[in-house]
Amino acid sequence: MKKTEKDGATVLTLVKGGRTSAHTFANLPLAEKTHYLKGLRAKERMDLLIGDPEGKILVRSMEPQEFFWLFKDIGETDALELLQLASPEQCIFLLDMELWSKWSFSADKAVEWLGYLLEGGDDRIGELLPQLDFELLQLLFSKELIVGGGVGDMSNDEERLADWDHSFDDMFMLTFKNPKHSQVVGRFVECICRIDNALYVALMEGVKNDIDLELEDACYHFRGGRLADLGFPPLDEALSLYARLKPATFTLLGEKEHLPTGSVTTLPVPVGDDTSLLLQALALVKSDELSMELNYLVNSALVADETAFSDSEAMHQVAQRVYGYLNIALEYLCEGNVKKAGEVLTGEYLKRLFQLGYSTLLGIKTRAEKLESENYAANKLLMGLKNKRPRFYRGLDSDKADGYREFMSMDDVARVEEFLRHLEG
Repeated sequence: MKKTEKDGATVLTLVKGGRTSAHTFANLPLAEKTHYLKGLRAKERMDLLIGDPEGKILVRSMEPQEFFWLFKDIGETDALELLQLASPEQCIFLLDMELWSKWSFSADKAVEWLGYLLEGGDDRIGELLPQLDFELLQLLFSKELIVGGGVGDMSNDEERLADWDHSFDDMFMLTFKNPKHSQVVGRFVECICRIDNALYVALMEGVKNDIDLELEDACYHFRGGRLADLGFPPLDEALSLYARLKPATFTLLGEKEHLPTGSVTTLPVPVGDDTSLLLQALALVKSDELSMELNYLVNSALVADETAFSDSEAMHQVAQRVYGYLNIALEYLCEGNVKKAGEVLTGEYLKRLFQLGYSTLLGIKTRAEKLESENYAANKLLMGLKNKRPRFYRGLDSDKADGYREFMSMDDVARVEEFLRHLEG
């Protein structure tokens, strides 16, 4: 890639082979770097960010959700250098996504992520500690440590003679409950002891005295508040996304209220192809407000499906579903007219369009539930349709793959309906 000047603006062009020059990128203004990065694949973005003098500034300018999707696309072990550039807020969002499965806290995942964060040394931990919930730290240590001794304590004989694993300060004596976690947990405890001794003492006293106070519920509540601030609705609101409509009587209301936009998060994954009606209409409209609404819709679908956020494949599947249902709704309403589709997107809440796409599939799901077949392919197709969220059998695709994907178009719906008519006789 090389940089040229045109009418006073910087223009990027590719050199032979299409490789991006880190030197050229480094000389760009910060705003142009940010714009250029959005058009790259995850690994290419990471390579430029890590090698750039302003890499930390660029990484920390991302919304937490955008950083999370980038990090997951690359993979934890391959993106550790990127993690060391992240802000405390971005790190906490990662922990909120990774350490919980539905309502349950995972100590195993917490220790795994502590190991990643400890790679950044004292500076990384020292920056992060003031932002972490005290209750979350106490919850982790209550699951990992037995604590004796303490400030001004006269230990009883049983405590004095116990076989403790270690003491970092000759005041508190520690035994690790899980030997597999002891090295990482020990490093983290020692780090807190050095960086913030008052916090260390409070945590050890809390664990020793078994101050539970429904810690897991409290941590889950705090997490929910943070996620709500970032556009993740509570479960009951998210579930309303899958309310059923009657496609035959669906009418456009055009009552969308237009709100001022804030920071726009890069859409989670490039879904579908540029020829889909949805993506063509989005390109035509080019609305930050619409991008924010689409992000909120993806977040709602993730919450409604209670997707394990640590499972990047499951997250991408949900994002594909959102795009697919929206595209089906637009094709149903607009019959390929891109201009009309753009008007529908700007005038109608995306949630209603999602519900229309979903409800279109419920009709064929109901038909499939009445059918059985001993034919392998036909049975696989029916099994996919009978899922809670109907899935398209890829045996109907040109590559005849034996698997499932999300419904992405009215053509998918038409092909399945034709197959069902054949089975119905």
